[in-house]
Amino acid sequence: MYTTLISEDVLFEEYDNPEWIIFDARYDLMDKNAGKDAYLQGHIPGAIYVDLHDDLSRPPSTNKGRHPLPTVETINALFSELGIRANMQVIVYDDSAGSFGARLWWMLRYMQHENVAVLDGGWQSWLIAGRPVNQDMAARVSSKFANSALDSGVIDIEELNKCERIIDSRDPARYRGEIEPIDKAAGHIPGAMNRFWKDNLSEQGTFKPKQVLKQEFEEMLAHTQPEDAVFYCGSGVTACHNLLAATHAGLSLPKLYAGSWSEWSSTPGKPVATEL
Repeated sequence: MYTTLISEDVLFEEYDNPEWIIFDARYDLMDKNAGKDAYLQGHIPGAIYVDLHDDLSRPPSTNKGRHPLPTVETINALFSELGIRANMQVIVYDDSAGSFGARLWWMLRYMQHENVAVLDGGWQSWLIAGRPVNQDMAARVSSKFANSALDSGVIDIEELNKCERIIDSRDPARYRGEIEPIDKAAGHIPGAMNRFWKDNLSEQGTFKPKQVLKQEFEEMLAHTQPEDAVFYCGSGVTACHNLLAATHAGLSLPKLYAGSWSEWSSTPGKPVATEL
């Protein structure tokens, strides 16, 4: 059972296992067709394409962010459509160091499906190793997925004032309010700390060793228990990378503010901070 990360050599040994299902989650925030186009040009054999906008952000949703989290009922319908069954091993990959794949990883963990892992090193690691690639469009074969969600996995906008440790997962320049290429205001939620999701990665683009991540997260969280910390980003996507890294390090799964900065910054009356 793989519950956080999987290496390409292990995946190669099992990629055609009928009890495993692989999802290609490549996406580009600036070109919403780029991920699907890349999938059609070549992908891991048998991989099913999932789209951040059309699949992982379906209405009705729980918040008003840019990539709103679907409701529990909608997620169950999506996972049934995708063919995910209880105890099935799910593998997700992208070409962005896991930043999009982590969203599907977290959604499955939120729905209490633990057998899900992100390909460490992503699509690039599969290509570099010379593994098989094809262009066949894998069909979605429906199943029955009907799990309940974790009781306290998601925080909404009105609950943030009760949280003692809030972490912003965006680029430090966005956190400081020096730039804002997407959302309505520049800055961060008052009181939030910053841990850029890319800080989870080595120079090679793979995740840092578990012991390194554990030390870094424990230093950042200080006396806050991991499950009491709340992570956010621009739209509830790359924050999941931090949740994946923390869990891979052996810590309890933190909470997600799914609406994230896109919801907070567009809500009248919500304060914006730029000071560190």
